[in-house]
Amino acid sequence: MAPGLRLDRIDLKILAQLQKSGRMTNIELADAVGLSPSPCLTRVKRLEKSGYITGYNAQINLAKLGEILVVFTEVTLTEHRSGDFSRFESKIRKLDEIVECHLVSGGYDYLLKFVTRGVSHYQSIIEGMLDGDYGIEKYFSYVVIKSPFVKHHYPIQSLFDAD
Repeated sequence: MAPGLRLDRIDLKILAQLQKSGRMTNIELADAVGLSPSPCLTRVKRLEKSGYITGYNAQINLAKLGEILVVFTEVTLTEHRSGDFSRFESKIRKLDEIVECHLVSGGYDYLLKFVTRGVSHYQSIIEGMLDGDYGIEKYFSYVVIKSPFVKHHYPIQSLFDAD
């Protein structure tokens, strides 16, 4: 199962199951995908080694820890040379409050997702970015009022299992 090799239906089932519940036992996983435990574990190890599985983590309920503010921010850079994008990405990677960064096509360059303690915390971060050497021409902020749902898994089987 070298990188670039097409995964079979069982591999896709394993990935789908593990992303929904990374703490399931190998026996539970094997049962869910229709394998015996030993071949299932072998496949999981191969998927890990090949880089299809990059890690396991806990999903934290931030609301239980305290009030937070989620803000999506559209950012347009002043200049559009390769180095400008690299510099921007390098600098924002260091900001813990930015939890997602997407280079997009359309009317702006980046879509960022911030998680902050509140509006003033968010504003202080943005002001620091504007005062710093980030190369930002303009930005637009969208405060999240409510998230009816957030999926933490991808539709692997419907995307890649064409059979």
